[in-house]
Amino acid sequence: MSAGVLSGPAHASEPSLRPDLSPKDRARVAAVTRPTSDFSKAESFELMQGGAGTSTHGVNADSFSQFSTNITFAEEQDFKLGNALFRKLWVSSPSSTQASDGLGPLFNARACQSCHLKDGRGHPPEGDRDQTSMFLRLARPPTTPEEKAKLERLEIASLPDPVYGGQLQDQAVPGLAAEGRMVISYQEEPVTLAGGETVMLRRPTYSVADLSYGPLDPATVLSPRIANPMIGLGLIEAIADDDIVALADPDDRNKDGISGRVARARDHRTGEIKLGRFGWKAQNASVRDQSASAFAGDIGLSTPDDPRHFGDCTLRQQNCLAAATGVQPRLGDTEAPDPVLDLVTFYAKNLAAPKRRDVDSGAVLRGKQLFYESGCIACHRPKFVTSRRAENKAQAFQLVWPYSDFLLHDMGEGLADGQAVGDATGREWRTPPLWGIGLTEVVSGHTFFLHDGRARNLTEAILWHGGEAEAARNAFAAANIEDRKALITFLESL
Repeated sequence: MSAGVLSGPAHASEPSLRPDLSPKDRARVAAVTRPTSDFSKAESFELMQGGAGTSTHGVNADSFSQFSTNITFAEEQDFKLGNALFRKLWVSSPSSTQASDGLGPLFNARACQSCHLKDGRGHPPEGDRDQTSMFLRLARPPTTPEEKAKLERLEIASLPDPVYGGQLQDQAVPGLAAEGRMVISYQEEPVTLAGGETVMLRRPTYSVADLSYGPLDPATVLSPRIANPMIGLGLIEAIADDDIVALADPDDRNKDGISGRVARARDHRTGEIKLGRFGWKAQNASVRDQSASAFAGDIGLSTPDDPRHFGDCTLRQQNCLAAATGVQPRLGDTEAPDPVLDLVTFYAKNLAAPKRRDVDSGAVLRGKQLFYESGCIACHRPKFVTSRRAENKAQAFQLVWPYSDFLLHDMGEGLADGQAVGDATGREWRTPPLWGIGLTEVVSGHTFFLHDGRARNLTEAILWHGGEAEAARNAFAAANIEDRKALITFLESL
């Protein structure tokens, strides 16, 4: 990708160039992706929010675990093999099950599925829930010109804690001490909405306890992250770069208060600078890069794209670096060699977005109108048509409805984590896609939202919006109670 493409247009309203499309196709795509102004009925194809691959499986706990309906029969086999590897529990080395060892030595989970249970959303450790699907990212500001230069060149997305690495790992293989544990406390704060309704928001504070390897660096910042849902990732990757770049307006030249910025990320395999679109701070450019990072950071497994046999262990953790690895020369030179990473990536790219529900309901249509008129679509962009040049034909030239612009936005001090990652500042987050959000409770058994699960429902999630989203948040708070209910009903239909 050239530097010119990443710089973006002068105005967010400028059209996308889309070299994959003919002039006729460009006009068609511009027309079909233009936000509607007719809320009297559902839009054409709105029901099938994942395009031709949309899952019509039905509403149950497996709603996020279906393959895209337009992949081939042969690809279904790869999907099922990838699913088995996604669910696979890895064990410590050495082990008699040589194709399954290599866990850790320090880790947060034993399987991908442990964090993304049912391919859904993670949660904070509420009540008797464990901490597996939420962990603390660790990062610190640069202290030398060399460190600053590495960050500016995107050789690394962030600087790890010198002792504990890039994330706090609360589990370890036998004979090794886990790094520590996350501690959360909440303070309840009332917010009064139009009509006198009071909503309690809980403001979290994070710390660590039982550190086994000494103190954290005083400059290290803690940032909690829950696991994101897995649906539609291949379609997100297939969205044309130009369409995302065309939405960026870093200097807010159109004076709408929204100044989304493109995130850049370095491809793990090629070293190229590409458009970042995955992760809470858009720090990864592809599903494969996101998968490789999770293998190394969360489970402690090396892959061809991220060959850290000791996961997130640091030079200050010599016992960790002295532990056995799971590398089997007859299988490859990493613990999760190419067939494993390839298949897990294929699985992740082909988990289907679910079919919408109640798109013609009066309450849903009224809520959709309020969502649009409140300005929510300035960041939660409703729809795209994916590139004709998508890697897989199943994701090519599909009308999809992710409700995201995949840009970085300043979300205000309330949601700021103070942690810079890649191009994202400590106040910026990637706009999370909303498709499937209404099935969170059915699939994941909870309704915790935002990057750290502080919001206990969708209303709280909206009320935490600040910064560039403050005007939309205030419009919701000022609406009458019936209109607020309608907007939530619309979100629950996604």
